Amino acid sequence: MLKCLKKIDKAKTGIFAAGVLFGTAGIKVLSSKDAKKLYTNCTAAVLRAKECVMKTATTIQENAEDIYAEAQQINEDRAAKAAQEFDGEVEAEAAETAANAAGTADVADKKVGISIYKFDDNFMTLYRQELQRYLTEDLGFKPENVVIQDGKGDQAEQTNQINNFITQKYDVLILNLVQASSAPEITDMCKEAGIPVVYINREPDEAEEQRWVDEKINATYVGCDARQSGTYQGEEILETETKGDINGDGKVSYIMIQGDPENVDAQYRTEFSVKALTDAGVEVEELLKQRGDWDQAKAQQIAQDALTQYGDKIEVIFCNNDAMALGALQAIEAAGRKVNEDIYLAGVDALTEAVQNVIDGKQTGTVFNDHFSQAKAAADAAVQFISGEEVDAKIPVDYIKVTNANAQEILDKLK
Repeated sequence: MLKCLKKIDKAKTGIFAAGVLFGTAGIKVLSSKDAKKLYTNCTAAVLRAKECVMKTATTIQENAEDIYAEAQQINEDRAAKAAQEFDGEVEAEAAETAANAAGTADVADKKVGISIYKFDDNFMTLYRQELQRYLTEDLGFKPENVVIQDGKGDQAEQTNQINNFITQKYDVLILNLVQASSAPEITDMCKEAGIPVVYINREPDEAEEQRWVDEKINATYVGCDARQSGTYQGEEILETETKGDINGDGKVSYIMIQGDPENVDAQYRTEFSVKALTDAGVEVEELLKQRGDWDQAKAQQIAQDALTQYGDKIEVIFCNNDAMALGALQAIEAAGRKVNEDIYLAGVDALTEAVQNVIDGKQTGTVFNDHFSQAKAAADAAVQFISGEEVDAKIPVDYIKVTNANAQEILDKLK
């Protein structure tokens, strides 16, 4: 044990002695001339490094200030350039507006003759009012140069009106024919007089429209494709819970109240409303198809007689327009029936009252015959003709299907 302690003490003593020796040597080194020279050089190097760092920092700062100044100048230059471009755009827009105004001034003294098949038609009343407003307020025609006449549902009366327009050398005619089949005769009258014609709402047949193209006649038709409106009516029935088959007998039994069977719109709406059902695989049964002449009172009587004759067997009433649908609704309610519960009712035109009925659940659906877009397109086509521009033989405007889902949106647009 004592030997071990002696060994440990000797070891510690050796380590201590070595440390003292090393420390002493270090102190001697630190205090030598060479060490002082080394430290002096090291310190000088540190000072040089510090000076270099400070110089670099100063340079960076100076450069940063230059960069900032240059960047600021770039932004100022860009802002000035953008301002110049904006001013240029404003000037260009102003010039365009002035040019448009000049163009409008050119049509101010031009005369537009318009004949509507009859003034007491609900839809055409909206149409002619918008047409007159757009021509005078937006396009700049003088009100006294926009003459609108009532065809009174008489083609002979309307043809006389057109002859008067031609005799008085009107610059362009916009015509809603009593009978679309009169288009070839009317077109030839206008062609001979050198007066362009814009047909609206009631479409001449395809052969007549093709003749305009082949013979380079200044005539066009502006309006919707009535096949689309008929299809939408059929789809509205298909979208109901029962797909039109309220009594569950495997077929849809309907009556059809037509406008004028000679009218293309009436023909297409009649055909394609039913075709939409049969194309979907639905069996149909036509109980009655009768002419209502687009008239509310006539449609009410037709629906009343049909409901008396066929009773609950009638599941759907198709009407070629909303005026007749309003009449049919009167008959439905008088018979104690309820739309969308034990009978469906579909119309076309989206008259304000009809759209409200869709919202209230008193009409299954209607189709928005967009008189705003049609009136604008018809007037624009008239101006193009006056300006000597080429106009397509047909200018289509789409219908819009109106159901409870979008009826409020359409109603807001109409108000």
